[in-house]
Amino acid sequence: MSALSFSNTVLSSELTENLTRLGYLEMTPIQERALPKILAGQDIIGQGKTGSGKTATFSLGLLHNLNVKRFRVQSLVLCPTRELADQVAKEIRKLAAAIHNVKVLTLCGGTPMGPQIGSLEHGAHIIVGTPGRIEDHLRKGRLDLSELNTLVLDEADRMLEMGFQPALELIFSHCPTERQSLLFSATFPDKIQAMANQIMQKPELIKVESSHNHSSIEQHFFEVDNNDGRTTAVALLLQQFQPNSCVVFCNTKLETQALSDSLIQRGFSCAALHGDLEQRDRDQTLIRFANKSVNILVATDVAARGLDIDNITMVLNYHIAHDPEIHVHRIGRTGRAGNTGIACSLMSNKEAHKVIRLEEYLALEIHAKPLPNNDVLNNPISMAPMTTIQIDGGKKQKLRPGDILGALTANNAIDGDTIGKIQMTPLKAYVAVKRTVAKKALKVISEGKMKGRNFRARIIK
Repeated sequence: MSALSFSNTVLSSELTENLTRLGYLEMTPIQERALPKILAGQDIIGQGKTGSGKTATFSLGLLHNLNVKRFRVQSLVLCPTRELADQVAKEIRKLAAAIHNVKVLTLCGGTPMGPQIGSLEHGAHIIVGTPGRIEDHLRKGRLDLSELNTLVLDEADRMLEMGFQPALELIFSHCPTERQSLLFSATFPDKIQAMANQIMQKPELIKVESSHNHSSIEQHFFEVDNNDGRTTAVALLLQQFQPNSCVVFCNTKLETQALSDSLIQRGFSCAALHGDLEQRDRDQTLIRFANKSVNILVATDVAARGLDIDNITMVLNYHIAHDPEIHVHRIGRTGRAGNTGIACSLMSNKEAHKVIRLEEYLALEIHAKPLPNNDVLNNPISMAPMTTIQIDGGKKQKLRPGDILGALTANNAIDGDTIGKIQMTPLKAYVAVKRTVAKKALKVISEGKMKGRNFRARIIK
């Protein structure tokens, strides 16, 4: 049976025509089950994995509720991290492209307060942000939620894990009681149930199975004696499988940084991603990993939430996850879009209780294998194929990807095939080039002109 079409819903013709243009032809299971209820005004608790289509589900709901002529904040989407908030805002803008003058504003920590204050003074229809920064704006009286009709909590479990409950409670107190509330969470601990009881009116729970198609993910479990042997175990597995792109999940920030430092010392192309990093460093790390100028990302679950990067060939669990659903969430980052992936997990006797829970959840018997022989450490280390050049100019300087591409390929200075992703931010641009031409590309950009002027550039590591 084919999936339900968006044109069979009460969405406006502008929205459905735009969905067709974007290639959204059929609904995903969560959209098919949740969207009609959301469009009917019901409160929803959605439980599903990353990539289930939940962002489009709630985005279409809040756009359906929007009155563009009323230039007031009508929707608020709360996300645990800036990366996820940026991703959600991008999706909303894309879906709203056919509706004229929809203003979507992101308000997140780790970014300057001044421009946000200025943007708030100009007004917005939809706010996407992190709880801490939204709380700050509310306390200072800069944000008015009195005309809010839709409240969305995305990745609600992570927001509670990160300690945002007091900020969330203050935000709820500023929202009108007559509104629609949509809560999405990968896992469903008791605290989420308590929050739902507090803020929602007869919500309907819609759960889309979070078990992945195991045929696309090859799972391996390896026994380690203790924590001291784990770093060597990671190195053995990386050199055995030689992944083009790998995420190593750790349970703590300290482990994440220590493992990343150790792998870099061993010669791996590696970067850490965790909550203690400055926002600028987190942004640059994600850019480098996405454009293949670093091929191993060591991350905590919270920091990696919202990570939407294609072709991750391997996931490695430094420890077994505390929760079986988190394990499934982690390994589901590989083996996507018809590709196959490898998931390796390290386990010790102390983690037996977690392994038992995981076996029950996955409905499979877990048998630990011995680690590869130390001889594999003699294998060459697979290096990232690209290098990232940062240019000190971005959208604010009217710089476009075409300007950068044109400068690099002018007079056949650099072959176009050696140039990878070009990513723009308000004040910076990042271009990936093959390692073999990195120095030449840097020279071309530093000494040449774009938009009639010189821009400083450097290779970021």
